[in-house]
Amino acid sequence: MRHRRSIRSPETQVNRLRAAHHSAIEHRKDLAKPPSNHTTMEHNLPITDIVVLVAYLAGIVGVGLYFSRRNRTADQYVTAGRTFPGWAVGMSMFGSYISSISFLANPGKSFHDNWCAAGFTVATPIGLLIATRWFCGFYRNSGVVSAYDHLEHRFGPWARTYAVVCYLLLQMGRMGMITFLLAKAVVPLLAGGDPPGWLMPTIIVLTGALMTGYTLAGGIQAVVWTGVVQGFVLIAGPIICMVVLLNGMPGGPGEVFRIASENGKFGFGPYDASLMHQTFWLVVLNAIIEHMRNWGVDQSYVQRYISAKSDAEARKSIWIAGILYMPVAFFFFFIGSALFAYYKVQPELLPATLDVAKDPDAVFPYFITHQLPVGMSGLVIAAIFAASMDTNLNSMATLSLHDVYKRYFRPNADDRESLRVLYAATLFWGIMCIGFALIMTLKIGPTIDFGWKVGGLLGGGMLGLFLLGLLTRAGNGAAIAGTVCGVILILWMTLSKMPIWPSALSGFVSPIHDLAIPVAGTVTVLLVGTVLGRTGKKEPV
Repeated sequence: MRHRRSIRSPETQVNRLRAAHHSAIEHRKDLAKPPSNHTTMEHNLPITDIVVLVAYLAGIVGVGLYFSRRNRTADQYVTAGRTFPGWAVGMSMFGSYISSISFLANPGKSFHDNWCAAGFTVATPIGLLIATRWFCGFYRNSGVVSAYDHLEHRFGPWARTYAVVCYLLLQMGRMGMITFLLAKAVVPLLAGGDPPGWLMPTIIVLTGALMTGYTLAGGIQAVVWTGVVQGFVLIAGPIICMVVLLNGMPGGPGEVFRIASENGKFGFGPYDASLMHQTFWLVVLNAIIEHMRNWGVDQSYVQRYISAKSDAEARKSIWIAGILYMPVAFFFFFIGSALFAYYKVQPELLPATLDVAKDPDAVFPYFITHQLPVGMSGLVIAAIFAASMDTNLNSMATLSLHDVYKRYFRPNADDRESLRVLYAATLFWGIMCIGFALIMTLKIGPTIDFGWKVGGLLGGGMLGLFLLGLLTRAGNGAAIAGTVCGVILILWMTLSKMPIWPSALSGFVSPIHDLAIPVAGTVTVLLVGTVLGRTGKKEPV
């Protein structure tokens, strides 16, 4: 009996609230009403919102052009002479932690399920402590700009080249995917549910060209200072959405918390220790590895905090990035839970063509264009662009110069030659990222999914190799063996779940959840390398 009351009570309350606020619903219906045939979601973004969005994008390009005058040497292009204040570097790195994936997918996750994925945010302080205690000082004392230079000193050229190749491919896939997801989200915001086929590729090309253009012109200064602007927009966007959601909720803000709570939208579970399915603890474990990878072996983060004007400012920048990231990340999960309550009370506001069970990620973009006041939609869409336009092209160009061109071709290249290489590499990787995003629009499915998944998971081997060099005295042979074992394990755990896995080997499919794969890869590299290092030749740490 108690169980039946808990099910019927929310519905009774919902009906009561719907009747009490019928006039408010009718007032919004003209914005959300689908066409009579229920086949499309027509919507024209108001000119005010388009002006706000265009002004923001023009400002970003303007910042890049402004700082282009200051890049007279290669060092200025990649580190700005190490003169950045900590707060600016921190704001820039904060923008890197919030991508279009976080902006659009996290509300969809909490709308459909709960806050289990927020375990990544919960683990952030652990990553900040490790970064400020070990990684920051290690890189700043090394005196080099490449995050992978020390790997050659520890294990030989192969280790440096392996890490560089993995990073470049990983970032190409990451930026391509983020650009693709941005276009996928923005297309219905601009053109409704039946957009022309040319619109998505056009948005991809234009967005990629903007990212490439301001990075090409302004170097690391454009990356950092546009990151500052983007950081403020990223903070404003979710706050605006939360205020509108809470104020527009029939029955008041309290109903958001009551309805979402009764439907389990604020939970973090399940909490069991299984590695076979997603749990809170598995998310946290994966997050610790990911935070360590970001701060320890990701060139884009390392290059920015070594560009700070002092060690104290560098450590400050890391804390600023993390402290800003945590509440904003929680904002996105709260928005998803609030959207669940908002549309449960007012289901008429959603068109019949929007299947929230199959496509929960589409609910937040629909809310942005149909329920936000005119002008505010443009600002929030600008925030989505801000989450997507934090470019890693400068770090990719830096590695192309220092770890490829100077390492293998022209070690004594002067500033003029180095600048030309940096410009060419920035342009090259910008085109490659655009191309990757365009390929994803072909919907060739498993092939692209496979390439992105494997490329991203190779990060586990990179982190394991870095930790092996930092924490142990293992030699070159032990490092090679550990890396090979780690990569083989990662590939097996990934490939065995793919359609390409031979049916004859169906009994050898990995039962481990995908979140555990980077953890397993990192631990394997470190463990195998450490054990073999104890029996072989040891190198100085």
